[in-house]
Amino acid sequence: MSYELIAGVDLGSNSFRVQIGRIVGDQIHPLDSLKETVRLGSGLTREKMLDHASQQRAIEALRRLGERLRGFAPEAVRAVTTDAMRVAKNAAIILPQAEAALGFPIEIIGGREEARLIFIGAAKVLPPADHRRLVVDIGGGSTELIIGAGSEALLMESLFMGGINFRQRFFPDGKVDRKRFTAAEMAAAGELEAVVTDYQRCGWQEAVGTSGSAQELAGVLGMNDLNPDGRGGISRQGLARLRQMIIRAGSAEALPLKGLRSERLPILPGAMAIMSAVFSSLEIEHMTYSDGALPLGVLHDLLRRFEHHDTRDATVAQFMRRYQVAEAQVRRVERSAVALLGQLIRLDSPEHESDVHFLRWAVSLHEIGASVAHSSFHKHGAYIVNNADMPGFSKRDQARLAMLVLGHRGRLHKLAAMPAGDPNWRLVFCLRLAALLHRSRDDHSPPELTVRESPVGFQLDVSAAWLDANPMTVAALREESLLWNRIGIEMQTRALPAGTTLR
Repeated sequence: MSYELIAGVDLGSNSFRVQIGRIVGDQIHPLDSLKETVRLGSGLTREKMLDHASQQRAIEALRRLGERLRGFAPEAVRAVTTDAMRVAKNAAIILPQAEAALGFPIEIIGGREEARLIFIGAAKVLPPADHRRLVVDIGGGSTELIIGAGSEALLMESLFMGGINFRQRFFPDGKVDRKRFTAAEMAAAGELEAVVTDYQRCGWQEAVGTSGSAQELAGVLGMNDLNPDGRGGISRQGLARLRQMIIRAGSAEALPLKGLRSERLPILPGAMAIMSAVFSSLEIEHMTYSDGALPLGVLHDLLRRFEHHDTRDATVAQFMRRYQVAEAQVRRVERSAVALLGQLIRLDSPEHESDVHFLRWAVSLHEIGASVAHSSFHKHGAYIVNNADMPGFSKRDQARLAMLVLGHRGRLHKLAAMPAGDPNWRLVFCLRLAALLHRSRDDHSPPELTVRESPVGFQLDVSAAWLDANPMTVAALREESLLWNRIGIEMQTRALPAGTTLR
């Protein structure tokens, strides 16, 4: 399926942004961009709960942004949210309200996934180059550091420090003095200490800043001639001059400088302290600025999916290699699982496209836990999938995959919280049955069978002759029926006499 207009939505800790683009061939032409300053991260309490006021600001902003996205196909919009919602303990309660206000699903993405998307966005705006670039993105709640070449990230980290949480920690009343600023720089340097060696070992030829903080700093340094030799971007010397000026002024609001945007003044001291620590820790002398960041990265990653270059497929293949999954067994189970699903839904229906993808990915990953221990390997696999960095997958995606991996064998009571009628029951059924039919791990073809879904469960029709010839599988099917019945879902196996046509 192809779309002319697509949109990337970035619900950050400081600002909400929408980037709309038109697809022309294999390129995206930016058409429109929207921004709402929400400061979601400032509403995080000490208990890591988003307070009522920040929730209301977010919902109101999402309604306004959602108005611009009316008429977009659901598959043509990807909305992601970052640090504030990653941290918030009440995110699960807030998310349904936020999705209703925006009109589209919202993904909570991990820090490294955020970093990957930021690099894609920056690379699409910068001139093509073969050399490695270091991209630094200081947001409201986190700072991403990425080294990459072309449009592919090679090294990614997300650190829990940003303009909003540093304001709360070091400049809660807006006042800035040398002691506070130095404390903020030292805290940032402490966060950076764990990654400095790896980044210096990897190396880069060009440093690039993205997003609002880097834009603000580059603009202020340039408009006030604080960089040496009139250079653009951000320089070590320019940062040092600005540091002295804000300490003398006593607050960002009192700075007598051109180009300061009022909406960014509250987070400027924290962002400056972090940037200063980045320059010192990584020994950077100069940094350019790119206005390509997370929203643009989301757009281009969405385009890759339409072109069947889905990063999630590459991630699953990488996990199969890393955990030494038996590929031949995966292919056997996949053929049967997808064939079974095809009897329950239309595989080519856009409505079920996501289900088909998740079933295939779950089959590919269902045995990765065996690399840890064969006993309860489905539990080990589910833990890996739920907690690993998986480029392209949101936290919700990973939770869904982990549930399928966990549910592919063993008792089903662990999935009992899933509501009746949830489409995932269908996927669990197909995955479990396919794995059962290929327990021998050989190339013998499984029996011809038909499956049906009813309001109370599932029914299998299998030839009586095949059942008579495979008593071990019959015993396994009986046990499987018991497991389903114990959670209130019927699974019946019906033996068909010879000559009966399976439909």
